[in-house]
This record gives sequence, C-alpha cells and structure tokens, in this order.
Amino acid sequence: MKTKKLIVDNNVNKNVVYSQAVEKLNAGEVVAFPTETVYGLGAIATDEKAVAKIFEAKGRPSDNPLIVHVGAANDIEKYVTSVPDKAQACIKAFWPGPLTLILNAKPNTFASNVTAGLSTVGLRMPDHPVALELLKMLNKPVAAPSANRSGKPSPTTALHVEKDLEGRIPMILDGGATGIGLESTVVDFTIDPPVILRPGGVTAQMMREVIGEVIEPDTTKMDEASVPRAPGMKYAHYAPDAPVYLINPDVDEVKNAIESIHMKQQKVALLAPDNFQQSEADWFFSLGDSKKLEASAHYLYAHLRACDETTADVILVTVPERTGVGAAIFNRLEKAADGNWWYS
Repeated sequence: MKTKKLIVDNNVNKNVVYSQAVEKLNAGEVVAFPTETVYGLGAIATDEKAVAKIFEAKGRPSDNPLIVHVGAANDIEKYVTSVPDKAQACIKAFWPGPLTLILNAKPNTFASNVTAGLSTVGLRMPDHPVALELLKMLNKPVAAPSANRSGKPSPTTALHVEKDLEGRIPMILDGGATGIGLESTVVDFTIDPPVILRPGGVTAQMMREVIGEVIEPDTTKMDEASVPRAPGMKYAHYAPDAPVYLINPDVDEVKNAIESIHMKQQKVALLAPDNFQQSEADWFFSLGDSKKLEASAHYLYAHLRACDETTADVILVTVPERTGVGAAIFNRLEKAADGNWWYS
C-alpha cells in the first residue's frame, strides 16, 4: 500500500482534499489527520472492520479503548444515554478543545472494538480546522487514537506519521505541526465527583473553576489484568528506542548521572530545561523555560523522537513540577520510562 499525503493549505482546493479523505473513510479505510493535540488515525466509529485497521496499522493492543471524535457538541446526544450537568458545563467551557468525556454509551451504537467491550465511551470535539472540517463533511463519529506505531512517541507532524505508518495506511492529511503536543485530558463523568483518567491540556484546576471538585489520582498505572477505561492507562507508551529514565531537575544529580553513564562507555541524551544546556550530555534537547510548561509539552514528543536519530544508549529526562500542564507532562514521561527512575 502506498501512503498518499495531502497538504491542506490555502493554495489548494480544500474541498477536493477533504472529499478524498471522506471517500476513504466511507469506504472503510483509515485516514491520519491533525488535531490541536497530536495527529490522529481515524476510522468511522460504527464500522468494526474499519476500526480493526487502526489496530492493525498501529500494532495496538485490542483491549485499549479508542476516543471518538465529533464535529459538533450536540452530536454526542446521539451516542450516549445521558450527559450529566457537570459534563455539559465542561463542554460549554472547553469544547472544541483537548478534553475527552467518558460517558455511558447507548447500546449497540459503536463498534465493540472502539469501546473495548466497555459500556462507556470517550468523546471529544477537537479544536483544529482540518479535523473539524473533515468531521463536519463526513457527518459521522470518528474513532481516532494517535497516528503512530503503538508505544512510540505520539506524532506532532505529518512527517512523524509518515515515518511510522508509511505503507500501512492509505492517506495522511498534512495540516502542519500540532499546537498543544500532548493528548487530551480524559475525565470520567459517569461518577461524581468526576475523575481524571489521563491529564492533558485542560488541567484539574481549570475544571475545578467550572464544576468544583475533580479527583486527580496520584497515578493512572494499571495492573495487567485490568481493562483500561481510557487510552494510555495500561501499557508503556510514548517511548523512543533507547531506555528512558526520569531524574529530578537537580544540577548535581544530573551531572553525576551523566558521569556514571559515561564511565560505562555509554552515550546519553538529556531532555531538560535550558539551564542544563551546559551539561556534559552527548545530546541535549531543550524543554525550554522550566516555568513555561506549555512550551515543554509542545516539544516533548518531537524531542523523544529526535533521540531515535542519535546513537544514545540512555535517555535522561528531568521531571517537571506536577501541577497544571506539568501533571500531563509527568504522566507521559512516566509512561515513556515505564516508571523507571535513574538512581546513581
């Protein structure tokens, strides 16, 4: 299969581009497209065979549920049994945007491989012109996890998608680099107070200002026997080829770690704020100002992918404060490192 990449910009007939993507989706194929978070790999959420192609292309475990994307907020009433008041308030405040709501699905609405056999479904309305135009033209719900090989860092450009999935999918809509760079916040609204299952761009504090109490667990790691209620809860994710280790943002601790790695005749890549730039790491990838975590989030996956272009034996990443967007960054780093910390 040859992968066709279509650039969506002002210099082409957009309707032709979108029509080709809609035609592929209606024919039971998958299409990669940009959202404000990361690139997604979409299939019509009611078509079990089409959705199966997502899992096949990604090499994704089938017990991992998929998020369903809609083109209008009121579309969700077609797919769920009810929308609690707190969920409605968050829709009004944060949609379109990086917030996924877990709600009770209407029976026999979605393909079973979308919900992983659960009675619930995750729904969101993306805040990206390409995604929204595609969804509105299609006028059907689209299941779409990140458009990468399972376990690898999520794609924030069409080039990342192409590198992972060339020859495995028929089409990529290239809408440029994504904005936020981390997947959406996933919140379970089937219980009260709601529970954050995966932190993201909509923070706990932002939601508390709208609906009051929101539970933010210390960890979202699950045991192997459990079926996850949201993507990214169970398996190691977002990982480059070399092993990733988390480390505190302490200059002496980082220095000692790098010296220890070099003593073993190994090379090290370091992802850290700007003030670590003078370290002895073999490769340094800046996460920017430690007080401006939105920028760190934007570059995180691209930097993890860039580590695969080096010959690093070990990747060290300093952890941010776990507040606001920092909680989402830490969540992704914990998955990339599979929970491993560097201990000298």
